[in-house]
Amino acid sequence: MSDRIVLRDIEAEALVGVFEWERLTKRPLRIDLELGCDLGSAAASDRLEDTVDYAALTARVRERCAASSYRLIEALAGDIASTCLEDTRVKSARVTVRKPGAVAGVGEISVVLERTR
Repeated sequence: MSDRIVLRDIEAEALVGVFEWERLTKRPLRIDLELGCDLGSAAASDRLEDTVDYAALTARVRERCAASSYRLIEALAGDIASTCLEDTRVKSARVTVRKPGAVAGVGEISVVLERTR
């Protein structure tokens, strides 16, 4: 499938980290989503009901992050991918989670995870 919806730089906060000092407070994250969907109906109808509601999905992703308590961003990325795939129109989800300041001397680390139905 070549149709895609892309959301870049979603700002979220999550309690995520292996070390105890990382688990004292929520940390800022940046999230990118690339969703494989058939956008033919939305392109023809010009109706929100025929596509993924980006604002609603962004809110769900932020809620999942805020409620999470993972040690690894890999686990959080998997949770986010599952959240994206809850919408049956989404056939695949590529999730990038970036965590600034996770390693001394490194601007940010990131994981990229892809899931399909």
